[in-house]
Amino acid sequence: MLPKRILVGATIACFGIGLDGAAYAQPDSASAIRTALEHWRVDFNARRSAHICDLFSTDLRYDFRGLPEQSYPLLCARLHRALADNTKTFQYGLHIKEIIVSGSMAAVRLTWISTVTLSNKDVTTHEEPGMDIFQRQSDGHWKIMRYLAYESE
Repeated sequence: MLPKRILVGATIACFGIGLDGAAYAQPDSASAIRTALEHWRVDFNARRSAHICDLFSTDLRYDFRGLPEQSYPLLCARLHRALADNTKTFQYGLHIKEIIVSGSMAAVRLTWISTVTLSNKDVTTHEEPGMDIFQRQSDGHWKIMRYLAYESE
């Protein structure tokens, strides 16, 4: 019985030696990223534009629905225009499929569900699957530095 306990203990110890500090932080990091995405969604749906660009790194680059590569200033301008447009109401739903954290980087597979209601009450809904690449900032916050988004077919 004793040799089996020693073997199990040694296996656990060897496995633990290979883990670095970042591995232990992953659940907290994933929760922080999930919270940041949900906070952004709630702010967008409530048309709170004051911090609508805070989720994104200023060196952001992204590919959206086959358009040419976009940047932080272009995204922020587009978000502010959308929130200021009183002829439409935008609502986002969010489905996070997976968050993978490795050190100061994280990949998030997700689907945004956008619903646009026009002033004439016409409603359109689109699913926008994508992948966000987050980077932990020097202040500890996570921001999107790259993303790919496309419409589902």
